[in-house]
Amino acid sequence: MPFIPSRDKAWELLTQYNKEPFHLQHAQTVEGVMRYFAAEHDPDRIEYWGVVGLLHDIDFELYPEQHCVKGEELLTKADIDPTIIHATMSHGYGVTETTHEPEHIMEKILFATDELTGLIGAVAIMRPSKSVQDLELKSVKKKFKTPAFAAGCSREIIQNGADKLGWALDDLITQTILAMRSLADA
Repeated sequence: MPFIPSRDKAWELLTQYNKEPFHLQHAQTVEGVMRYFAAEHDPDRIEYWGVVGLLHDIDFELYPEQHCVKGEELLTKADIDPTIIHATMSHGYGVTETTHEPEHIMEKILFATDELTGLIGAVAIMRPSKSVQDLELKSVKKKFKTPAFAAGCSREIIQNGADKLGWALDDLITQTILAMRSLADA
């Protein structure tokens, strides 16, 4: 019977398919960002949002060409609840071959912040402090407008995510910086 995994079970599943420190760190960052946003938008389901964030790229390390398609297969094989599968795979809608469109606010936030966390992280490590703690919106916006900087972070997807949420891009970036600041000590 399909189930919603605990954080520990989700981590166990993630690490079956991911070993690279970069991928594991990204999963934990997105998990934390999702927990941060859940506290405001769905406080009764913080763990659920975190699990979605943790598992969203389960297939990317081993199957980058089948991203969000192979992930659905891996999560289905593990008997994960279909709501988790839809939520995790929806972050690739319009970018990968997934048919899962972000519908709920949680899915739209995942879609919007996945790429954005990479961009913010890249901006932060270029700073003398190498931290998000003193990072401001203007620094991220400057690098956002420089396509060659962190070129793997799609500005189009980030803007599309803000649009899906009905949020101004500046608000999305600011809130995501705050979310990442809340994780800095973790």
